[in-house]
Amino acid sequence: MRTKRQGMVVYFQHMKNIRQIKKHGHLIHASKKLKYALVYVDQEELEEKMEKLERLPFVSRVIPSLKPEVRTEYENAKPDKAKQYDYKMGI
Repeated sequence: MRTKRQGMVVYFQHMKNIRQIKKHGHLIHASKKLKYALVYVDQEELEEKMEKLERLPFVSRVIPSLKPEVRTEYENAKPDKAKQYDYKMGI
């Protein structure tokens, strides 16, 4: 069974602190120019990891990803008529 994971964006002051951010989750991406890191953690641990990261002196702010809350099942999706015509032609 897969574990539910959620991303969070960690804004920091210096790139040298990436090593300490890595200890709190799975580091996916770190931007030198914009000074942020994308870190994935288990959903059960998200709140406590966010609190721990916010307490660090070099962290500006921590924002959780909203992807798990976004609905991905769509209702009443109308198919494109041009595509329907192409499928009926048997190309």
